[in-house]
Amino acid sequence: MASQSMIDHMHARSIVRVLVIWLATVAGIAAQSNRPNTTLTAIPGVKVGHHTLSERPTGCTVILVEAGATAGVDVRGAAPGTRETDLLNPVNTVQMVQAIVLSGGSAFGLDSATGVMRYLDEKNVGFKVGAINVPIVPAAILFDLGVGDAKIRPTADCGYQAARDATSAPVAEGNVGAGAGATVGKMGMGPNRSMKGGLGSAALTMPDGLIVAAIVAVNAVGDVIDPATGQVVAGVRTRNGRGLADVRTLLRSGALQPRARAGENTTLGVVATNARLSKTEATKVAQMAHDGFARAISPSHTPSDGDTIFALATGDRTATVNVGTVGALAAEAMADAIVRAVRQATSIPGYPAARDIRR
Repeated sequence: MASQSMIDHMHARSIVRVLVIWLATVAGIAAQSNRPNTTLTAIPGVKVGHHTLSERPTGCTVILVEAGATAGVDVRGAAPGTRETDLLNPVNTVQMVQAIVLSGGSAFGLDSATGVMRYLDEKNVGFKVGAINVPIVPAAILFDLGVGDAKIRPTADCGYQAARDATSAPVAEGNVGAGAGATVGKMGMGPNRSMKGGLGSAALTMPDGLIVAAIVAVNAVGDVIDPATGQVVAGVRTRNGRGLADVRTLLRSGALQPRARAGENTTLGVVATNARLSKTEATKVAQMAHDGFARAISPSHTPSDGDTIFALATGDRTATVNVGTVGALAAEAMADAIVRAVRQATSIPGYPAARDIRR
């Protein structure tokens, strides 16, 4: 029979063990909370929410700026699907938006924006017209109907739930929201040689407090390239499906026979900054951010893509900024976000992810 001293000793050791585990847990949580936010929500006043229909998969992503943000847009792809983009023309009246929606589901997915409008209407947020506030919610869609059951598509309810779930926490990436059904590497080599795309985000914070960030749903017809190395991260696979063919090599060799159909791809992005910009300046930033597409996607802006970038400026940082600097940083953040989108993605049936391919 154990003596009282032995029992006391074992009890003390148990307490110490529990205390060590508790301290480790607290330290882990503290470290995570102290980790800098390097996604779009690093910008104060910006929230992001996803709603994912995992049964297909597809979904939508909502970028909320309930206090309003000056906005611009630049559409470069030849097969876009958009809503309220004319409103963002600098010559037009409305200066601010309250949300941007990115959605899968092709043109059906534009219905997601209706749900976001309903959410904002319930909060009485929007462009004031007399006694009424009309939420301004531009949107863009990508084609993912070739993945899973095409009858499962984002609806207004999808947009409402994404808006309701939006937070300022670091953005979830990979197979979520508008990136859930995204794929890449579809340059006419057949679906059995494509790979999983996804959703990614990145932020750059300057020493003077300027923040420029990006979020992107990558559903490109081409390959994703890491600009830092020039290497393909995800895209057209080799014939055996185990490696990366590199569409640049295929194009130069004449081996590529493009058969990608118009409108069945598209990369959608939003860049944002805490700088104060006019609509004209925000539009220029959106234009410059497309350099990030060109650096990280090969080829980009094709007849088969509807490549679109929105720009948001919250104006929290009132100091004068160089618009060219903001645009250049937007391109950098966008390229980083594109690479993250495919690196954070996981495989779905028929579409392996970047992490599954042997280098």
